[in-house]
Formats: sequence, structure tokens, C-alpha cells
Amino acid sequence: MIRGYKEEIAKIYSRIQENEDAALKKRKLEISEKLPDVSNIERQIATLCINLSVISFKDVDNREQHLKELREKITDLRIKKSELLASNGYPIDYVSRRYKCNKCKDTGYIGSTRCVCYKQKLVKLYYKDSHLDLILKDNNFEHFNINYYSSSRTGEEPKSPRKNIEEKIIPFIMDYIKNFSASNTNLLFYGNSGTGKTFLSNCIAKDLLDRGFLVIYRTADDLIQELKQIKFENNSTLEDLLLNCDLLILDDLGTEQITDFSSTELFNLLNKRLLINKKMLISSNYSLEKLSRTYSERITSRLFGNFNLFKFYGEDIRVKINFSKQR
Repeated sequence: MIRGYKEEIAKIYSRIQENEDAALKKRKLEISEKLPDVSNIERQIATLCINLSVISFKDVDNREQHLKELREKITDLRIKKSELLASNGYPIDYVSRRYKCNKCKDTGYIGSTRCVCYKQKLVKLYYKDSHLDLILKDNNFEHFNINYYSSSRTGEEPKSPRKNIEEKIIPFIMDYIKNFSASNTNLLFYGNSGTGKTFLSNCIAKDLLDRGFLVIYRTADDLIQELKQIKFENNSTLEDLLLNCDLLILDDLGTEQITDFSSTELFNLLNKRLLINKKMLISSNYSLEKLSRTYSERITSRLFGNFNLFKFYGEDIRVKINFSKQR
């Protein structure tokens, strides 16, 4: 999908245009049979528009006056056409081309810039092709259960796992989603496994995807494999997605095979996205100390200096759920 998404989206726009061509032809045929005066007016308008274009480029006497008169005639005819349609129970745009997106006229582009509807179509394709649609049916806020978190304090932590999630993490996440466009905030979820880091990352992904943002989710290992494609296969389309998506979610940092290549390319990706203010959400089962021991100072300085840090702790929720199913 990543290599072919441009072609897929181009096909979507072609189908939209073809469907409207057929629908418009059918509507015009209906009106020509039921309201022939409307069709006659349309032909008159078309002729006047041609005359308007011709005179605009001709050096003739009283050109501005001629142009003014032509524009007034066209306006009068358009008003008459609208009145005829409305008085006979038709919408005034019934014989006009209808667009699903009036901004780009169903082309996907406004000039050379991609329209917001293009991004929305890309989101839907990615959503479907990445199988996130299946994962997010379960991993979403509707299925989030605060009762999995203990109300008892754990070790030296200042709050119980429940209060940590309920009072600190969830309020921040909800505000983050609400103000996503206006914020340049990056998030680092860290702590022991089974405490909800991936689940809440997916909750964020679903809400933002549903709102039309382009969210790319990758495990650390998957990301390194894709960075190899970019480096050695010159996959510029994939590079564009990883660099310019609205939110890049990198899950399970630390599970990938760490090499000189992975460290260098991970740093380059982090640094490039930070420089262009593209948001990231990274999760890891490592503590901050272990992240410092595992990754270079260049990487950890970006993580600790440019990300909001959220520690997850408590019992392994996956184990809890599994035990409850076996009872």
C-alpha cells in the first residue's frame, strides 16, 4: 500500500469524477425533458460566456461596456434558471456539477498543495491496509477500564497506579487530542510492560485517525526495517510518510536489534521530525536509566529534552485479564 497509495487515491478521485459525470448527464437529461426552458437558458449562458472570453482578448471600442453588459445578461439568466428550478421543486444546483469537496473540486489538489480531503482518503487507505481498524476496535477509549489499575501505592511512587493514570496521564491525553493541531508536544510513555502504554497509544491513534489526521503506527523493529528500505531501496514515498505524517507512533522502543545503522537512522528520523515540528509518541518498557544505557546521548537528549515524559507502573494488566478469563 505504501508504494502504491498515490495510484490508489488517484483512482478514487477518478471514480468520484466519473460518477458525477454520469449523474450530471442523467440530471440534465431529466431537466431537458421536464423543463426545456432551463436547458435553453444553459445554452444561452454558454454562448454568452464564450463571447465574454473572446471580447476580453479583443481590442474593440467600448470593450468594458460590452463586457459589463454580457456579465449582466449572464447573471440575469442564471437567476432565471435558478428561479425556474426552484419553482418546480428542484435544487438550484440540480444541473450544475456537484463536488464532494468544493475546495479542490474533487482533484485532491489546490494548486500544487494536497487538499485536506486527500489526506483524509490517505488516512482511510492506511487505516484499512495497516489492519489498525481491527486493533482499534478493541483498543479505544470506550474499552478503557480504569479498574485494572490498583488504588494502592507501589514502591516509592508518589501516587497509586490508578491515580497516576486517572489524575495525570488521562487528562493530559484528552487535552492533547483536543488541541492536537495547535500543539507541538511529543510524548514518551515508559515503564514496565502490561501497564497500558500501547493501549493508550492506540486510543490516541484512533481518535486522531477518526478526525482525519494521518497517524503512522510502527513497532521499533518494523521502523528499522522501513528505514532500511528508505536507505537502500530509495523508497521516497515511505520516507515522505514517516517524515510528514501528523503523528508517528513508535511502539516498544528497545525491542529492535540495536546496531550502528539503527542508532544512526533512528536519530536522523527523530531529529528531522523535531526540526519540522512533526509530533511523535514513543513507548518503551525500559526505564529512563536503561534508555540512557542503551541509546546514544544524541538520541536520549532528544527523548528527554523534547518529549513530555509519562511513567506507567503497576501490575501487568495483560496477566490480570488472562487470569480473569480463566476463572
